[in-house]
Amino acid sequence: MSERIWTAGLVVIGDEILSGRTHDKNIAQVAAWLQVQGIRLAEVRVVPDVQDRIVEAVNALRSANDYLFTTGGIGPTHDDITVDAVAAALGREVVIHPEARAILERYYTDKPGGLTEDRLRMARVPDGAELIPNRMSGAPGIRIGNVFLMAGVPHITAGMLDALTGTLEGGAPLLSETMGCWTAESEVAGLLRKVEKAHEDCQIGSYPFFREGKVGANFVIRSTDAQALAACAKDLRDSLSEAGHAPVAGGI
Repeated sequence: MSERIWTAGLVVIGDEILSGRTHDKNIAQVAAWLQVQGIRLAEVRVVPDVQDRIVEAVNALRSANDYLFTTGGIGPTHDDITVDAVAAALGREVVIHPEARAILERYYTDKPGGLTEDRLRMARVPDGAELIPNRMSGAPGIRIGNVFLMAGVPHITAGMLDALTGTLEGGAPLLSETMGCWTAESEVAGLLRKVEKAHEDCQIGSYPFFREGKVGANFVIRSTDAQALAACAKDLRDSLSEAGHAPVAGGI
């Protein structure tokens, strides 16, 4: 009997994507991330900032797949209507999440204007939802059942995906290996991209830190394939060493 294939759908939301003003980068990164989780991206729909269209796409893709992800439309402006649309699709009310409000209050404490009514929109969630951490800009993503609402800005989406890593049931268990270096993340960014690109079944997460008066970073390699993981780890270890950045097994 063949192993079950877990699938996910993705709804990319935003008039700016359809108009060509913004080039979508989330499809590729969501697909790559899902692959590492042992989940296949089965279908993508790009829809405008129109509630009925979002509701239609969300209901179609969540019923056809194990998971549904959305990107875009969870910001502070009037056209950010993803929360309302998903709540309507699920038959839920929209509420202010107390933890999300607290996160935003802390984030905007020293920002001009503080937590305005517009910014408070980013604490709105479908009733019963949980939060997806966002270490980039404060405003969290949203998880309700098998539906995940994420930002449209690619680097913020990447952080939310990273927070979800290893939390979804998929086709195979996720394996990982960590190594660290006393080096600035920016000095090895190109090297990390090159190694990750050479190992399509692996994903490398980079976590910079400042400690003991020095800058460093830990790199976590993840894969569902033990052999692929070992090969990628060796490649990264060798590449860091050749570049003069002695790696520390297990991280720093």
